[in-house]
Amino acid sequence: MGVHDGHRQKMREEFLAGGLDAFSEHRALELLLFYAIPQADVNPVAHALIDEFGSISAVLDAEPEEIMRVPGIGQNAAVLIKLIPQLCRRYLVSKTSLIDIIDSTETAGAYLLPRFHGVKEEIAYLLCMDAKRKLISCKLVGHGSLNSAAVSVRKVVETALVQGATSVILAHNHVSGIALASKEDRETTMKLREALALVDIILLDHLIVAGDDFTSMRDDGLLDISAEAKNGAV
Repeated sequence: MGVHDGHRQKMREEFLAGGLDAFSEHRALELLLFYAIPQADVNPVAHALIDEFGSISAVLDAEPEEIMRVPGIGQNAAVLIKLIPQLCRRYLVSKTSLIDIIDSTETAGAYLLPRFHGVKEEIAYLLCMDAKRKLISCKLVGHGSLNSAAVSVRKVVETALVQGATSVILAHNHVSGIALASKEDRETTMKLREALALVDIILLDHLIVAGDDFTSMRDDGLLDISAEAKNGAV
């Protein structure tokens, strides 16, 4: 048995008995690092990560190259650290996979929010639905810079047509952390609504996501829908 094995086993048992709630941030990282650095005392490395980045969330959000600048962190540890938020995102998306009817703003938000979890650049998704608001698909239609998701009107329309949608909901995130529609958002939305209407597809809403929050352009009065859509709209 190595010099650190007893300490590691005690921490594993503590976690199994009570979870992470009683763990400080550096101890939570220390437990994680056990599985990337098997033969060393990783307590100082965990402290160094918190000292460098300020919090466990900042550590998980840091780029791999930044993480590997911390003494004691190699590629294996950096990969494991970066795996955690991505795995959390997959977990959250999986939990919403059983939603198949998008019948309210809240349901749309519940389905879409996990897809933006931990994403550090602006992206856009399109929910495609049939006439009964049954979900057909959720497609990535925009992938932009840190400041704007490049949403192509043509791509949105083509995606909706290929999926056989009669109505759609667009969603994109603001990495600024403010879930409010910008002037550019409003202009893009109007263009999309008009283009989709030409092929008899209703743009029901455009959700703006920021972290764990989102706003609805329709609920905020920024997106009017036709009388036909209102009869069965979310």
